[in-house]
Amino acid sequence: MSWKTLEMECRRCTGCPLHATRTNVVFGVGNTESPIMFIGEGPGEKEDLQGEPFVGRAGKLLDDMLSLIDLDRTNIYIANMVKCRPPGNRDPLPLERQACSGWLDRQIELINPKFIVCLGRIAAMRFMGEDFKITLDHGKWYDVQGRKVMALFHPAALLRDPRRRPDTFEDLKRIQAALKEAEK
Repeated sequence: MSWKTLEMECRRCTGCPLHATRTNVVFGVGNTESPIMFIGEGPGEKEDLQGEPFVGRAGKLLDDMLSLIDLDRTNIYIANMVKCRPPGNRDPLPLERQACSGWLDRQIELINPKFIVCLGRIAAMRFMGEDFKITLDHGKWYDVQGRKVMALFHPAALLRDPRRRPDTFEDLKRIQAALKEAEK
């Protein structure tokens, strides 16, 4: 399946109740040939309105975080586990995550990144298991199906609790080092 076909089919999805309240499907954005993919949990209000992931305050912080390690939206790919906004920005329900899992799986398959960075606990649980604890396990690389996977605190969590930012800066440096090592 081509990238364009995948996106068109995703935009027509009615696989879970979230489709009924969405303004836009938030498919993803960035470089589809990137060695690194960032994955969040689901779109918020601003993302739903604009059809792009991470465009609000958390998105601005994510952009700032990326710039610290010489990355930006032109050399990474950003997507979410679910493509439609959960009401009230709540965590996506297991049924919703399952309904969207095929879309994300195909995005990962087509991009074929060497590295996946999960933004927040919910995204991390998809790759590292339901017992994943972001406060204990952020910044650690895991081998998952032949890829290196790491979780960072979600940018929205960093806005609520700035005391986590120094830890996140160290995690970002680990990402930068891994990318440099992979380029060799």
